Amino acid sequence: MLKTNTLIDIVGWVGAVALLSAYTFISTRRMEGDSASYQLLNLGGSAFLMVNSFFYGAYPSSIVNIVWISIAIFIMFRKK
Repeated sequence: MLKTNTLIDIVGWVGAVALLSAYTFISTRRMEGDSASYQLLNLGGSAFLMVNSFFYGAYPSSIVNIVWISIAIFIMFRKK
């Protein structure tokens, strides 16, 4: 069984990889900025990083990720 800290660390790393992947895809024009796949990578990555940041008491980072999630949700609903 994984320790809680290890699980939270894995969640944080997955979130970081998701956000960096989204940035790479948008920078290399493999995705459009308003595409669902790009926004889902941003939303998921930010959610995972928010969990990690909150767990470790990095509240400013948690707030940034909440805003990042809000932007992704806004763009996804605005597009429909």
